[in-house]
Amino acid sequence: MKFISDFVSKFLALFVLIATIFAIIYPNISNIIKTSYVTYILGIIMFGMGLCVKASDFKEIFLRPKDVILGILAQFCIMPFIAYLLIYFFKLDIALAIGVALVGACPGGTSSNVISYLSKADVPLSLSITSCTTLLAPIITPFLTYLLVGKSVDINAFNMFISIINVVIIPIILGILMHKFFPKITKALNDILPLISTLGIIAIVMSVVGANASKILANLGIILIVVILHNILGYILGYLIGKIFKLNLAKTKTISIEVGMQNSGLATALASIHFANYPLAAVPAALFSVWHNISGGILSSFYRKLKD
Repeated sequence: MKFISDFVSKFLALFVLIATIFAIIYPNISNIIKTSYVTYILGIIMFGMGLCVKASDFKEIFLRPKDVILGILAQFCIMPFIAYLLIYFFKLDIALAIGVALVGACPGGTSSNVISYLSKADVPLSLSITSCTTLLAPIITPFLTYLLVGKSVDINAFNMFISIINVVIIPIILGILMHKFFPKITKALNDILPLISTLGIIAIVMSVVGANASKILANLGIILIVVILHNILGYILGYLIGKIFKLNLAKTKTISIEVGMQNSGLATALASIHFANYPLAAVPAALFSVWHNISGGILSSFYRKLKD
C-alpha cells in the first residue's frame, strides 16, 4: 500500500491531468462525484494535513519570525494583487473573476511543502508558512475576496469564515489531536495519506470539471492563460521578494514556491458553497490544481540545479 501511495503521489500531476481530460470527455462523472461532495473531500484532505503537523513545524516562527512573517505577507499580498490585475486586464466576467479572486485569496497549498523538498529549498520554513497562512485563512481569505469582487457580487464574509473553520481548521485540529493522542494509528495512516490526498484532489477536479465541461471548452483559452499567468507570476514575484530582502537561495526558493502554489482545493470548495449561482467560479481553482502540480514539478527540476 505504501508503494502504491508513493507512486500515485509522485505522479500526481499526471493523474490529475488524466482525470481532467476524462471529466471533459465524460462529464456525467459529476453525477457520481457531485460538487456538493467537494467540501467533505477537502475536509478529509485537511484532516490528513493535520495528522502530519507537529509542534516543531511552528518553532520556526520563534526561531526566525522575520522569514515566516515575510512569507505570510508575500502570500497574502502578491497573489491577490496578481488576481486583481488579471481580472482587470482580461476583463473577466463575474463568474471567472470570482474564481480567480478566490484562488488569489486562499492560503498556500500543502503541495508547496513537497515541491520545496524537491527543490532543495528551506522545508521547515515552507511548513511554517503553509501552517500559518492556513490558520489565518478564516479571517484573511473572506476579507481579500470581498476586496477583490465585493463590489460586483454579494459576499457574506462571516459565512465564508464559518465555512473555512468547518472545512479546514476543525479537520486540521482533529488531525493534530489524533497525531498527539493516537500516534500508532497516525503512523499507520501516514503510509496511505498521500494516496488519500491524491484521490481527493482527483475527485474534486473531476467533479468540478465534469459539471462545467461545456463551459470550460467554450472558455478554455482564457481560463488556461489566466491560471498559468497567476501561478507563474506568483513564482517570479515571490522569488524577487526573496532577493529584495536579501534572503539566501534556499529561503528565496521557498518564498517563491509558497507564493505561487495555492490551496486551490479550498478555493474550489468556497466557490461551490458560496457562489453556486456562478458554477464557472469553481473552474479556475480546479484547473489551478492541475496546472500548479505540473509547473511545480518543472520548477523543482530547475531550482535543484540553481546555485547562489
